[in-house]
Amino acid sequence: MATPSTAQGTGPSGQLTMYTTTWCGFCRRLKSQLARDGIEMVEVDIERDPAAADFVMSVNGGNQTVPTIVFPDGTAATNPSAKEVKRRLAEIAQAG
Repeated sequence: MATPSTAQGTGPSGQLTMYTTTWCGFCRRLKSQLARDGIEMVEVDIERDPAAADFVMSVNGGNQTVPTIVFPDGTAATNPSAKEVKRRLAEIAQAG
């Protein structure tokens, strides 16, 4: 289940950012599902970027849980479904 939280100082402003690892099956699945729907994102490998790993831990109770998604409005969700990501993006687009 996705856990919304507020991200601070992460990812390029106004873009969808996915924090991942190379070996994460959930990350690969979500990335392919979103790509099928034409949803673009910036992907950040937390094993190659210590600051990204620190951020992921800050929004996940000290755990390096991926995928962690940061939405264009700065909110974050942990291991969301593609449906949840699309719903949240639609909400953000309506609000903006």
